[in-house]
Amino acid sequence: MAAVPQLRRTDSARGEFSPLKHFVVAKKKISDVFEQLLSYVKETSAFVEDICGNKALENIASQDQKLEIQAYADKLAVIKEVLARRHMKVAFFGRTSNGKSTVINAMLRDRVLPSGIGHTTNCFLSVEGTDDDRAYLKTEGSDEEKSIKTVNQLAHALHMDESLDSGCLVRVFWPKTKCALLRDDLVLVDSPGTDVTTQLDSWIDKFCLDADVFVLVANSESTLMNTEKHFFHKVNERLSKPNIFILNNRWDASANEPEYMEHVKKQHTDRCINFLVEELKVVDREQAPNHIFFISAKEVLNSRMQRAQGMPETGGALAEGFQERLQEFKSFERRFEECISQSAVKTKFEQHTIRAKQITEKVKSIMDDINIEAAEKRVAAQEDREYQMDRLEFVKKQLNLLIEDIKNKIKAISEDVESKVSSAMEEEICRLHIIVDEFHADFHPSPHVLKCYKSELLAHVEEGMGKNLAFHCSDAINASIQSSQRYMIDSMLPLLPSAVQNQVHMLVPSRKFDLSYDLNCATLCSDFQENIDFKFSLGWTALVHRFLGSVNAQRALTLVDLNFKASQPALPQARTPSSGPQSTTSQPNHETAVMTQEDLMVAMATNVASLTSRTSMGLIVVGGVVWKTVGWRLIALSASLYGLLYLYERLTWTTKAKERALKHQFVNYATEKLQLIVSFTSSNCSHQVQQEMATTFAQLCQQVDQTQKELEAEIRQLTINIDQLEAIQNHSKTLRHKATAMEKQLEAFTNQYLQCQQ
Repeated sequence: MAAVPQLRRTDSARGEFSPLKHFVVAKKKISDVFEQLLSYVKETSAFVEDICGNKALENIASQDQKLEIQAYADKLAVIKEVLARRHMKVAFFGRTSNGKSTVINAMLRDRVLPSGIGHTTNCFLSVEGTDDDRAYLKTEGSDEEKSIKTVNQLAHALHMDESLDSGCLVRVFWPKTKCALLRDDLVLVDSPGTDVTTQLDSWIDKFCLDADVFVLVANSESTLMNTEKHFFHKVNERLSKPNIFILNNRWDASANEPEYMEHVKKQHTDRCINFLVEELKVVDREQAPNHIFFISAKEVLNSRMQRAQGMPETGGALAEGFQERLQEFKSFERRFEECISQSAVKTKFEQHTIRAKQITEKVKSIMDDINIEAAEKRVAAQEDREYQMDRLEFVKKQLNLLIEDIKNKIKAISEDVESKVSSAMEEEICRLHIIVDEFHADFHPSPHVLKCYKSELLAHVEEGMGKNLAFHCSDAINASIQSSQRYMIDSMLPLLPSAVQNQVHMLVPSRKFDLSYDLNCATLCSDFQENIDFKFSLGWTALVHRFLGSVNAQRALTLVDLNFKASQPALPQARTPSSGPQSTTSQPNHETAVMTQEDLMVAMATNVASLTSRTSMGLIVVGGVVWKTVGWRLIALSASLYGLLYLYERLTWTTKAKERALKHQFVNYATEKLQLIVSFTSSNCSHQVQQEMATTFAQLCQQVDQTQKELEAEIRQLTINIDQLEAIQNHSKTLRHKATAMEKQLEAFTNQYLQCQQ
C-alpha cells in the first residue's frame, strides 16, 4: 500500500518532466521559425516581383530570381504544413499473440486496443490523441467518424469489417484527457503479426519510413524467430540505424522456474544483443543492453487499471517478482521516451532545418546580388544625372550667348539689306524713263483706252522695277541670309541632342528666300492725271509758264481771269437776307488781289532778271532796233512764222506725240512718288529679311528648348530612379539583415535541439 502514493507522484509528475516535452517544445520552436521564414520569403518574393514589374528597374532582379524565390515560398508552405502534422511515431511489431496490443494498452493505462488470446489485430491500428472528450475511429479512405465505447466493440468492428485487410490502417482517436502519453504528439502504431503476412515490403514503405522507434515484442517463453528477424532486416535496409527496442514479454512465466530465471534471461539477452549489434548493427555492444527489457505487459496493464480505480496496483500481479517487472517496464518507458524524443527531433526536424538554412542562404545571396546591382545602377544614374545637369547648364549659358550674338548679326544684315535696297531703288528711279520707254501698248486718247493703258503701264513699271531690284539685290541678300542661317545652325548644333543633330536640316530646311519689294505702283500712282491736250509752245499760257514758272504762272493766269470777270458789268441780283455773304464771297477779296498782284510783280521782275541773265534782254533790244529799221515787214514776217510754227505743232500733235507726252508726264510724276517710298520699301525689305532670319532662329531655339525640356525630364526621371534604387538598396539590406536573423534562429535551434543529439 505504501508504494501507491509514490507511483502516483511519479505519474502526476510525468506530464511536467516527460522527455516527450522536448519534442513538443522543439516542434513549436521550429514551427515558429518556419512561420517567420515563410513570411520573410513571401515579403522577399513580393519585393522582387515589384522590381521585375518596374520597367525602369530592369536587370536589377531577374525573372529566374523571382521564380526561384516563389518556389522557395511554396516549399516552405509545404514544410510548414508538414511540420504542423509532425508527431512522434513508435511502431510495435512481433509475432501473433506476443502481446503487442497489451503493451500499448499498458502504456496508455487503459484497454484502448483489442487484446486477448489468438489473432485479435488483423490490420494496422494507430492511436493518437484528440482534444475531443469522446473516442472515435476512422478507417482508411473515409472521413467518417465511427464511435467506439468499449474495446470489445472495437474488436468486433474489426472482425466484422471484411473490407479491411492487413495492409489497411485504422486510426483510433483517444481523448488526451484520459491519457497523458498522447498529449505530447505521440502516435502508437500496432501491427498484425509478422508471421501472418508476406507484405513486409509494403508495410515498411507505408507505415515504417516515418517511424522514430521500433519496438519488437517477443515472447520470453520462446526465442527470437526468423520471421521477426527478417522483418527488421528489411527495416534496417530502408532506414539508417533505426532505433529498436526488444521487449521480452510474459516474463512473469519465469517465476514458475526461479532456478532457471537468470540463465534464461542471460540467454535471451545474449541473443538480442547479438541480433542488434552483430546482425543489424544499429547500436554498439555497450548500449545494446539498454534496448532490451523483460516485462509482463498484462501485469502492468492490470495494476495500472486497478490503480486508476483506486485499488492497490499489486492486485494485478500474476506471479512473484511483480515489482521488479513493473520497474523494468517503467525503465523501458523512460528510456523509450528519451529515445523517441531525441530521435523524433532529429528525424523530423533536422532535414527541414538544413533546407531552411539553404533557402535562407540562397535568399540572402539574391538580396546581396540585388543590392550590388542597385548600387551599381545608382552610381551610374548619379553620374548620368551630373552629366545631364552640366549639359543643361551649358545649353542655357551657350544659348544666352548665341541669342545676343545672332541678334546683332540679324541687325547688321537687316541694316545692310536696307542700304542695298535703298541704293538700288534710287538707281532704278533714275532709270525709270527707260522702263517706261520699253512699254508698248495700244494707245488712244479716249478715256476708256487711257484707263486701260495707264493700268498696264503701272503693272509694267511694277514688274520691271521689281525684276531690276531683284537682279541687283536678291542674289546677294539670299546668299547673305543662307550664310547667316548656316552660321546659326552650326552655332546651335552642339546644343541639340544627337538624334536631332542628324535631322536638323529637315527640321530647319534651307530654302531660297524670295524678297518681296511690293512697290504697289497702282496705289501709289492712282491719282496720276495726264494732260495731253494741244498747247502751242508760243501761246499765252505757255509763255506765262515759261517766264513765271509753273506756280507763279498759275497765279498770274488766275489773277487775269479774275480781273477779266471784274471788268464785266455785274448782273442785278435780288437781295435776300442770305444773299449778302454769298455776294461777298463771290467777289474777289481786295487784299487778296493786292497780294496776288504784288506777288505777280515780284515774279515778273525775277523772271525778267532771269531773261536778262540769259541774254533775253539782248534779243528784245535787237528786236526794237529791227522794228525801227524794218517796220511792218518784220511784223508780217513774224506773224507768218508764228502761224507756220503753230500749224506745224498742231499737225505734229499726233497720237504718238500724245503717248510720249503722257509717258514723260508719268515719269516725272512716278519719280516724285517713288522717291517718297524709298525709305519705306527698304525698311520693308529689311523687315522681311529680319523676319526670315528670326523665324529660322526661333525654330532652332524651339529645338534647343525641346532639348532643355528633354534634359530636365531626363534629370527628373534619373532622380526618381536614384530614389527608387536607394529604396531598393535599403529594402534589400533590411531583408538581408532579416535573413541573417533567421539564420541565427536556425543555428540556435540546431545547437539546442539537434547538435546535442549527435
